[in-house]
Amino acid sequence: MPPPNLQNYVQKPEQPAPGRRGLVVGGKLLITGLTLGLLYHSVFADAATAAAWRQLLSSTLSGSGRGPVLAALALVPVNWGLEAWKWWRLARHLEPVSFRRCFRAVLVGLTLGFVTPNRVGDYAGRIMELKSRRLDALGAVFLGRYCQLVATVVAGTVGLLYFLLTFYLQDFPATGLGLVVATLLLNAGVILPLYRSRLLLSALTVVRPLRRFRRFLAVMPTYPAHALHAILALSMLRYAVFCAQFGLLLWAYGASPPIGPGLAAIAGTFLMKSLVPSLNALADVGVRELSATHLFGLLQEPVLPVLSASLSLWVLNIALPSAAGLLFVLRLKVFRKKAAATPASL
Repeated sequence: MPPPNLQNYVQKPEQPAPGRRGLVVGGKLLITGLTLGLLYHSVFADAATAAAWRQLLSSTLSGSGRGPVLAALALVPVNWGLEAWKWWRLARHLEPVSFRRCFRAVLVGLTLGFVTPNRVGDYAGRIMELKSRRLDALGAVFLGRYCQLVATVVAGTVGLLYFLLTFYLQDFPATGLGLVVATLLLNAGVILPLYRSRLLLSALTVVRPLRRFRRFLAVMPTYPAHALHAILALSMLRYAVFCAQFGLLLWAYGASPPIGPGLAAIAGTFLMKSLVPSLNALADVGVRELSATHLFGLLQEPVLPVLSASLSLWVLNIALPSAAGLLFVLRLKVFRKKAAATPASL
């Protein structure tokens, strides 16, 4: 197979015309208005989320759940710091970039993804923070999200397997064994494209409607195995932070499932949320709450603490950082003067 065609072209200086400058300003104001509107609707106008947010503040201030809530809140910068570290590892393969810029790019992407279908704005936010090779950056963003998906799928399938074997397939051992084998094969199939990305590019070439995406993902095979190990490890560590936050919030609200089944329920909840496309960040809320209440209900946990913990997890990790990202969106440079880009070393 011939080497992939990377977007290593010389980029011309890009100057915004007066009309385009107005469009950029108008776009920033539109994003700001949409984000603030969605935040208000989700945190204050929606009765369930507003009640969970008030209960979260009450638990923090009253002392009954202060320790777990403050610990979950303290993990928010850790969570997004790990995501920024992961993006830094990916972006420095394309151009010299600082961790500070990568952290800013992650927050910008989070804010843009908050108001776009299936969080596609996350791609734009990170790409616009780069000075060159922005088309190659599409593949880098995809690679980072795919590593996070691998962690979610591996842990989530194990979690759902626990519930299926425990609550639904106790009297069907042959079916349970087949499901275990299917889970192993599924996880192997998810991990394989990560380390054999040339196979993924070949598959895109074969499937005609997907051929147009090949040039955007052509950068993936240029990442060495040790870089993929590091990115996948960061994804798993970030996944562990999410799980810890969910567990702490459950504790703060009075839910106390056994550790093993509780982790299985958390992992299953995250997997089902990830598998359902969403129109925006608000749509994730309903999917996560439905999944969480069903799985924790099997563990005989009351609905209200689970709902409150799940909604509070969304507020802490999505709503608040999205609001913070608005500060960087307003200062974002959509057009840049660019020097000639040099090819990345393979």
